[in-house]
Amino acid sequence: MSDSETLNLLVEKYNALKGEIGKVIIGQQQAVDTLLLSVFTGGHCLLLGVPGLAKTLMVNTLAQALGLTFSRIQFTPDLMPSDITGSEILDESRNFRFINGPIFANIVLADEINRTPPKTQAALLEAMQERKVTVSGKTYRLENPFFVLATQNPIEQEGTYPLPEAQLDRFMLNVKLDYPTFDEEMEIVRTTTVDRTEEVHKVLSADEINMFQSVIRRIPVPDNVVDYAVRLVSRTRPNNQSSPNTQKYISWGAGPRASQYLVMGAKTNAALAGKYSPDIEDVVAVAHDVLRHRIVRNYYAEAEGISTDTIIDQLIKSN
Repeated sequence: MSDSETLNLLVEKYNALKGEIGKVIIGQQQAVDTLLLSVFTGGHCLLLGVPGLAKTLMVNTLAQALGLTFSRIQFTPDLMPSDITGSEILDESRNFRFINGPIFANIVLADEINRTPPKTQAALLEAMQERKVTVSGKTYRLENPFFVLATQNPIEQEGTYPLPEAQLDRFMLNVKLDYPTFDEEMEIVRTTTVDRTEEVHKVLSADEINMFQSVIRRIPVPDNVVDYAVRLVSRTRPNNQSSPNTQKYISWGAGPRASQYLVMGAKTNAALAGKYSPDIEDVVAVAHDVLRHRIVRNYYAEAEGISTDTIIDQLIKSN
């Protein structure tokens, strides 16, 4: 099968996936689209939203439609790193044997990731970046595809621990879930207060996802698109004087990983739209989700009520 035929198949499977997820998830179309984009890109995703917006249900439904192994880790203050990675035990033969932790799955849901101390959060770092886990000096590889899909409550601060910047940077995308519209909430209430269960059918296999990820990486990117992505990221940095109107609001900007994710996200966004090469519009389409958690506002921005999304809007207009 040629790359163009594979990309055409990707669009077909993508639409089928959205149809299966739509059986359970009402509304939140942008969040679903971004979640699927992270899957086909091979990146990790942080879902930010108040309780009750179906963050966990969305990830669970996605796992069913993809036919992948799935594990959920409920992050709590007493969670230990070994509760995530696994640990060695002494078996009946008095030999040490490694027992896999919940990180050994294709899709890992890190539920309320900010409710556990940084030491435990750090247990995810190696797995998210290197696709491996090291315990007692031994390295254990994780199977591809591998995604960490984490949820976080943005309004409740008691009993939470801020995610370290190094941890945040491992997430390709930061997706903000908003409240449903009135009509969507009407439909949610109608469908969830009756004795009816929707069956979600498997649409994709692990091998197919790996195939699609591979062909997306082979998509050619015009130089002007790469140039736009790199210039956009460089304008988020305080020492860059090309955007004086926004620089005064930024303490820290995005690193080179943001440029990589912008280009990869643009490739995937183009492929899912049926295009064989990305353009600048595809970079803009993923810019907020890629940059939102990589820009640190200073006290001027907080005092004036300037949000990170507003800063990104201004950067896009001036780029």
